Amino acid sequence: MDNALKGKKIVLGITGSIAAYKACLLIRGLVKKGAEVQVVITPAGKEFITPVTLSALTGKPVVSDFFSGRDGSWHSHVALGLWADAMVIAPATASTIGKMAHGIADNMLVTTYLSMKAPVFVAPAMDLDMFAHPSTRQNLQQLRSFGNHIIEPTSGELASHLEGKGRMEEPENIIRILEQHFGRPQDLAGKKILITAGPTYERIDPVRFIGNYSSGKMGMALAEACAKRGAEVALVCGPTPLQSRHPAISRTDVESAEEMYREATARFPGMDAAILCAAVADFTPEHKAGQKIKREGDGLTLRMKPTRDIAQALGQMKQKRQRLVGFALETHDELPHAREKMARKNLDFIVLNSLNDEGAGFRHDTNKVTILTPTGTVAYPLKDKKEVAEDIIDQLSALL
Repeated sequence: MDNALKGKKIVLGITGSIAAYKACLLIRGLVKKGAEVQVVITPAGKEFITPVTLSALTGKPVVSDFFSGRDGSWHSHVALGLWADAMVIAPATASTIGKMAHGIADNMLVTTYLSMKAPVFVAPAMDLDMFAHPSTRQNLQQLRSFGNHIIEPTSGELASHLEGKGRMEEPENIIRILEQHFGRPQDLAGKKILITAGPTYERIDPVRFIGNYSSGKMGMALAEACAKRGAEVALVCGPTPLQSRHPAISRTDVESAEEMYREATARFPGMDAAILCAAVADFTPEHKAGQKIKREGDGLTLRMKPTRDIAQALGQMKQKRQRLVGFALETHDELPHAREKMARKNLDFIVLNSLNDEGAGFRHDTNKVTILTPTGTVAYPLKDKKEVAEDIIDQLSALL
């Protein structure tokens, strides 16, 4: 961890916030850790801190405008996007966050962000009402869906002298987050891992289906975590608007439980492990109408048949060298149901989450899980799903 930032190239984006003064401490800390820092600042950011100060700390000219005012030379946002190992936007104002979320590239910072090939870390800084506003929350969620890392602000006294959440995270903690990112072990290098994610849709007719509330967030977080730790990931994904970003993820989109079954059973023999995170339908209509069903009579009766059990099939196929991880979402008697499922389906361990836990389950950015193994149980607190993914991969890595 001590050398995690040594030699790393960091683009630091600074926006028009009173918290811009913290950028000096952030630069100083990064440079002390051996990182190379290039500042890109918005015009409003220069009202709070001067490029002369920033250049003195980084040893590099500060980039702010698209062209140099002296000779008309072009500052290449494309080159910066290829150069960097990470981009950190600290502080990030509500305005810049909104522009990033919607691709409004009217300054050098947002243009650089849109060209960035490396991971992006965003540290919001604003007044509590601005941070709590639905537009800001929606924009941050949009950035998360793009794969950006949001460094949550802290609570305390703000520039308005009000108390609340909106203070930019302290520079030393931002540095720690970057160290954790770059210090991530490559313990899955050379491993091939199958992951199922998202819901399935079971068609009733051409316009209707039976589905569930799964968003695919947990499965996507697992795929990204495995890829970042060196694995080659085969992601079989039900209907979800979420995008996988890592180049080591090969994604196959499916709709129904049967399609997911066929893909998973075909791919598993070549894998070192599989994580079955998808919320797969247990039943599907016996008959799928070829035309839209019209409203007739007093009701509609659908006859359902069981879908093929993916976990059961992979558990029977599993070789000694392979590992199989399942999920259990329960509403009552959680632990005994999960442990019975683990044994019945020949799983190496199972991840239990309950709809009784606030902030856990479908559509949330957070989850609260318990990992059950044949020899024990470990309960984790409520965490961001990306952190939950790391806990699950830690357990899998130990088995592999």
